[in-house]
Amino acid sequence: MEDKKIKISVPEVLRYLGAGKNAPEELRRMVSDTAARLENMIQPRYIYKILNLYRDFEQSGGLRIGDMILRGNSARMMLEQCDRAVLLLCTLGMEFENMLRAARARDMARAVILDACGSAFVESGCDAAEDKIKRELNKNLDKNLNLDLKREWKKEYFLTDRFSPGYGDLELNLQKEICNLLDGTRRLGVYVTDSYMLNPSKSVTAVIGISDRKQAARIRGCAYCILKESCEYKKTGKSCKI
Repeated sequence: MEDKKIKISVPEVLRYLGAGKNAPEELRRMVSDTAARLENMIQPRYIYKILNLYRDFEQSGGLRIGDMILRGNSARMMLEQCDRAVLLLCTLGMEFENMLRAARARDMARAVILDACGSAFVESGCDAAEDKIKRELNKNLDKNLNLDLKREWKKEYFLTDRFSPGYGDLELNLQKEICNLLDGTRRLGVYVTDSYMLNPSKSVTAVIGISDRKQAARIRGCAYCILKESCEYKKTGKSCKI
């Protein structure tokens, strides 16, 4: 089945802009127009890999996926019922960076809207990747996964919330390891800076657990949000309730 065109969530863009449900109609129109143009010009690209998950607490002090060690309580909590995990990389690529640079030179107000659309767009790309992973897992079960782990699974797979380096106590330097394990620089043109930021900037790395039982939504709220330091809602004592 051909993947559907990935769409930008206008309410999500408005949240990034600090506007929310009470956004002026003119702002909603500008966001909708910008989102529609962006969707027609580019689409998020993503790659992922499914790997066995090992509890290696005595030797390395954490969970092991490939050659990568996930230390800390966040990973242990998220993956406690999982024997496999997905490593995901999603990006809008340099094409978006060039669009944003051009917009900043012409009209800063529209550039701010475009930037927010880009942030929401790459998250929509991650959502689309999750949907595809879930479909493929439940369609093929253990077929063609090329995994060493042998066990009896139930008839359905479930995914945990996706969580990224920098969430909770998960180390930010894992960005580089995930990118390397996925060959992200060669395949998607994404590389990691010396301060462990992703370039192009509208890129996301994430870990998603795979389980044979339904998973509770665990990563929710301000403490886990990537915008927790700059959130306009938080500055006013409010929350977007995500």
